[in-house]
This record gives sequence, C-alpha cells and structure tokens, in this order.
Amino acid sequence: MWAKVKDWFGAQAGYGHHHGHVHRHGHGHDHGSHGHSHGVIDATIASTARGIWAIKWSFVVLFVTGVMQIVVVVLSGSVALLADTIHNFADATTALPLWLAFVLARRPASKRFHYGLGRVEDLAGIVIILIILFSAVVAGYEAIDRLIDPRPVTNLGWLVAAGLVGFVGNEAVAVFRIRVGREINSAALIADGYHARTDGLTSLAVVAGALGVWAGFPLADPIVGLLITVAILGIVWQSARSVLTRMLDGVEPELIGEIEHAAAHVPGINAVNEIKARWLGHKLHVDVAIAVDEGLLLAEAQNIAETVKHELFEHLPALSVAQVRFGQLAGDQAHAPAAVRVDTSLARGLLQIVETDAGERMRLRLSHHVTDLRAAVEIERGAGRTETLDLLPFDGDHHLLQSAVAPEEPHSFGATLKLSASGAEAQQRFRMEEPDHHH
Repeated sequence: MWAKVKDWFGAQAGYGHHHGHVHRHGHGHDHGSHGHSHGVIDATIASTARGIWAIKWSFVVLFVTGVMQIVVVVLSGSVALLADTIHNFADATTALPLWLAFVLARRPASKRFHYGLGRVEDLAGIVIILIILFSAVVAGYEAIDRLIDPRPVTNLGWLVAAGLVGFVGNEAVAVFRIRVGREINSAALIADGYHARTDGLTSLAVVAGALGVWAGFPLADPIVGLLITVAILGIVWQSARSVLTRMLDGVEPELIGEIEHAAAHVPGINAVNEIKARWLGHKLHVDVAIAVDEGLLLAEAQNIAETVKHELFEHLPALSVAQVRFGQLAGDQAHAPAAVRVDTSLARGLLQIVETDAGERMRLRLSHHVTDLRAAVEIERGAGRTETLDLLPFDGDHHLLQSAVAPEEPHSFGATLKLSASGAEAQQRFRMEEPDHHH
C-alpha cells in the first residue's frame, strides 16, 4: 500500500525509465508489455509524435483550468488561490519548451550534429525548472505580503469550487503525462506529470484554506499560500536532480543491471568487461565490451555480438543505439599463454589453453580441416619426458577439439601438434609462454 502511495507521488526510484515491455524466449522472466515493434517505424519519430500529442492536450486542460481559477481570484482576493493559479499557468507554459524539444528531436542527424538534437529535451527541462522556480518566488512573495498585511477573503463557496477544479484538472494532466512519458521513456514529460500531480494537492490545500477562513481564521489563506510555495520548491529540486543527472550522462544503477542481465542470456560470452550508457533525450545509447574465446572464427564472434544487440533491444525499449565490442578476457584466462595459429595441409585454426567449467584444457578450434581428423599435442617436459594430450571433438563438434585433462604446469613449453587423417600426417612445432604477470 505504501509503495503505491509513493509511486503516486513519483517517489519510487527510477520512475523516469519504466521498462514496459515483455519478451519470452526461454529465459524464465517477464518484463511487462512491449509498447512498440522494432523495424516497423522509426521509434524516435513515433515517440516524439506521441509526446507532442500529450503536450498539446495537457496545455489545453491546464490553460482552461487556470482561466477558470483566475476569475475566482479576482472575486475572492485569495492569495492561496493566486499562488495555485500562477503555478497552474506556469505548468501550462512548460508545454511550450517541451513541444519545441520534441519537434527538434525529430530532425535527423547532420554533419554538425552527428547524434541528432535529442539533447534539446534536457535543455527544455532546465527551462521548465526555471519557470517553476519563478512561480515559487511569486507565490511566496504574495503569501508573505498577506501575512504581514492581511486582507479579507470573500466568495468562499466559489473559492472551494475553484480549488476542486484545480485538483481535477491537474490530476487529469498528471495521469496523462506520466502514462505517455513512461510509454515513450521521456524523463522530462514524466517529471512534468508529477509536477502536475503535486499541483493537484496544492489545489486541495486552497480548499482547506477557504474552510479555515470560513471557520474564523483569516490567516489560513496566506499560510496555505506559503505551504504551496514550499511544495513548488520541492518540485524544483526533484525535477532539477532528474534533468541534471541526464545532462551529465548519468543513468540509474538498475539500468546497468538490466544490461548485464541481457548479456547474460547469450551463450559464448566469457565475461562482460565494461558497460557504458547515456541518455540523449528519451533515447538510450549503450556501449558494451564482451570477452569471448580468442579461438572463435570471425563469423562466430560477430554472431555473438549481434545476439547481444538483439537481447539489449528486447530488454530496453528506449534503446536507440547499441555498440558491442570485444575486450580482453578477464580473470584466469587473461593469464593463459597466447594462442597459436595452426596452418598445416590437414587443418587450419587456433590452438590455445582455455579455462572451462572443468578446469584448464588444451583446445583446437578449426576453421578448415579434412574428414576424420585426429589430433594430439606432445609437450616437451624436460629430462626426456613427453606429456601427450589427445584432442577429441567437444560435444560432437568436429570443429572444436579439446583435451580431456588439463595440461601440466608450467605453461611455458615447446611442443608439437600432430595431425593425421586417412593415412596422411602433418605436424607443427610451436612454443607457448606464460605472460610475465602470471604467478
């Protein structure tokens, strides 16, 4: 129950990046309902058009609400309703910079702006914050002036009605903006929606102030006006933190966890070495560095990278660009000797010592080979002793030959790879050296 209340006020962590989507591909998890289909229409155009539509209707509702309230301000002389009306008009005017931002964000990238104009939305967020701050200063000044110099408040019935109208109008806009903002992953639009929701509560405070005046406490009206000012300042802080975090390329830690979760679905990845993410407007850019076996064929490595991209787009509906690159292996595999390129008449490929779930193994990954190939590695251990490792197909894959046991320590040695097939034989001498930092 408390969680629902916090979410209603916008206090839940990560509200600006609600991942409303679903995908089922055998991984045993569910993330909601997917809001759009990739490859049908450009997601940026669809999202910004939806954002403009939301802004237009929000402006209409709030402007009509403000006009109705300003009439009652003139009739009643209520400073609390004046503060609420100023706030509502300020909220309506925030539609203008947001509308401009969404329009500019639809423009394609150019030679000067290689990433497009998505950052304009963050600049619009700053303008919104300044507008809200100005409304707080005006409301606070009027409230303090009425506390020092009290004036009568009249037409209390109309004042109550105006407060209720303000609440209904703001709550309608809040629900509308938050829903569309989450749909298109726009932090600015969501923050603006929670701002409208708090405006609705301040409108109810106007009703409370009117009841206080009716009960014989005339200072209730300016006191409520001052409380509204404090509420406005709280919105300034909340919105500024969200927008400035994005402008400084900050993202929520939960988002990095979601990216790691997506990459974990892909077989063939030994480690995720680095993750970087940033927001450009309401579109996400991700850069991921993964470690794979050095013996993989180029086509196999590229297939893994494409699979990672697919998983990222499935998990992150706001994702616009995903870069997947290859990094060095982490942990024990970084201490293994460098791989040896195999080039004989019977086979070509890469020979290396790899870390598996069963421990270290000698592995030969083949790019080309003859039928019925047999392979063994003979390692010179000194004093005339030879360590022999037979390389057998791994999991029935004849392109991947692997030893059943680990090579002995140390991993600095001279050796011979011996190959045979249908009476033909070939061999290749090689040497492996442990890295200097290996202990």
